[in-house]
Amino acid sequence: MSWALRDGVSIYYEYDESEDGGTPVVFVQGLGYGRWMWRWQRDAVSDAFDVVAPDNRGTGRSDPGLPPLIPRLPRKLRAPLIFKAAGYSIGGLAADLEAVLEDAGIREAHIVGASMGGMIAQRYALEYTRAKTLTLCCTSHGGPDAAPVPEETQEFIFDVPKRASQRETLRHRMRPAFNDRFTNRNPHLMDRIIEWRLEQDATEPAREAQAAAVLNFDVSDRLSRLRVPTLILHGTDDRVVPAVNGRLLKEAIPDARLEYVEGGSHLFFIEDADRVNEELLAFLDDHE
Repeated sequence: MSWALRDGVSIYYEYDESEDGGTPVVFVQGLGYGRWMWRWQRDAVSDAFDVVAPDNRGTGRSDPGLPPLIPRLPRKLRAPLIFKAAGYSIGGLAADLEAVLEDAGIREAHIVGASMGGMIAQRYALEYTRAKTLTLCCTSHGGPDAAPVPEETQEFIFDVPKRASQRETLRHRMRPAFNDRFTNRNPHLMDRIIEWRLEQDATEPAREAQAAAVLNFDVSDRLSRLRVPTLILHGTDDRVVPAVNGRLLKEAIPDARLEYVEGGSHLFFIEDADRVNEELLAFLDDHE
């Protein structure tokens, strides 16, 4: 267990060393999600590569770093304040990641990010020097040219049924992220995921602060400067970050490789873990 400190905020991370001692692979999670979301990929790479798994600011064991009054306010008052003035930024979250790698003594790393984590990975590779490769899953370069989150999905994510319990709220918000067939066939796993989310996910104010960071993210005019080998993975049936964003990233990043997972959801790296792990390991091996 380790913590890095940036601007008075403690960022928690796990650092698991492998027998082979390969270049560390850093897994950066999506909006609100805890370290649990990468458990399938962490297991897949752990024999050959060291693994670093930070908790994004406000998630899991990391401090939220929000003004003390903000979390105490009711959502109707809190959310507008966060989105207007107190939210996080992707640049700040990338700086948190730099603090983690500095604290861990890592000079270079394979950075793997999903959704918001993919945005953090892009910003990190543009502004810091430790990224050896990038793997960008179900993410976007942001800005007006990116395909936005569909309105129907936004309603699921932000408009929760009245009097819903915490577990019911999580299930409701997660529905667009998985394929219905997968959730129907894996009820026990979905129950486990709910428990992991209750234990590790971001607090509600921090989730709103992360959402503000995503809303203001845009590196579309900077990606042509990237000179880091990049693998883009995207599910064709992503109902959160539409699949066209994968193609837009490929067009913006020099020599990037795009692999679509046919029928893949937003959380395709869970549903199609074997396929994703095969692609990821091959890419990492090619750049060791």
